[in-house]
Amino acid sequence: MSKTFASAGDMAEKTTSFTEIGDGLYAFTAEGDPNSGVIIGDDSVMVIESQATPRLANKVIDCIRTVTDKPITHLVLTHYHAVRVLGASAFAASQVIMSEKARAMVVERGQEDWDSEFARFPRLFQGHEDIPGLTWPTTTFQGRMSVYLGQRRVDLMQLGRAHTAGDIVAYVGDANVMFTGDIVEYKSACYCGDGHFHDWPATLDAVRRWDVDAIAPGRGDALVGKAMVGEALDLTADFIRSTYAPAARVALKGGSLKDAWDAVRAECDPKFSDYAIYEHCLPFNVARAYDEARDIDTPRIWTAERDAEMWQALQG
Repeated sequence: MSKTFASAGDMAEKTTSFTEIGDGLYAFTAEGDPNSGVIIGDDSVMVIESQATPRLANKVIDCIRTVTDKPITHLVLTHYHAVRVLGASAFAASQVIMSEKARAMVVERGQEDWDSEFARFPRLFQGHEDIPGLTWPTTTFQGRMSVYLGQRRVDLMQLGRAHTAGDIVAYVGDANVMFTGDIVEYKSACYCGDGHFHDWPATLDAVRRWDVDAIAPGRGDALVGKAMVGEALDLTADFIRSTYAPAARVALKGGSLKDAWDAVRAECDPKFSDYAIYEHCLPFNVARAYDEARDIDTPRIWTAERDAEMWQALQG
């Protein structure tokens, strides 16, 4: 087993794509790196997810400028993770929107998450010296809110806990398209280190009930057409179940974290080892599944020190 996290050596540049998934709706994707979404309204633009640094955010802005010169007025952040929020300053949006729970998680663990992610995935923090600090929303909500970009309405909703406790989605009804953040992935590993395994399948079912025509997922290709949307929902659900069940069986029998790691690898490697960031996510996924099986409902805060302790425990 490698003595460093797989992501520490993942330095190869990814090819980005900018795919139209509905009228005036786009998914910025990057071969398993964090995605962003774009919603063009009558007179302004909303961006979903800001990337990890202003330098990376500017790649999204460059794509936006190939299709519209309308001002970027709204930035929606589906959760608090550093790779999703720390590039926010590049957009200079007058409204930065999160759920109330996501903002609370910035307060509780935002700096620790930044430090942890920066240490174990350096490639995603290109230009980190330009990050002005933690990203704070101007607007928060509970449950649901609507934003109007002229006549175009965007519904922001909390459909349930999944990737984090503060996850939201953005739904554009006139095109029947949803931006799900990391609730849904496509042939990319789910990062579950701050997740809620028991709730995640029901949240996926809630997404499924909207019967959308396209999804911009958190990672992986844009999902265009109901068949591809359904496939992604099925694959994500299978990933969650296949990770949690073997870890839970070990934990409930009093086995060790290393035992849980071995059990999850036996179940998941044959199905998911070719997924983007699989090796990066796996140790954190196992640790969180092991904790949740032991009734630790609130994910413990990841720090650089805890990362190292967990990794050492898995060396076996």
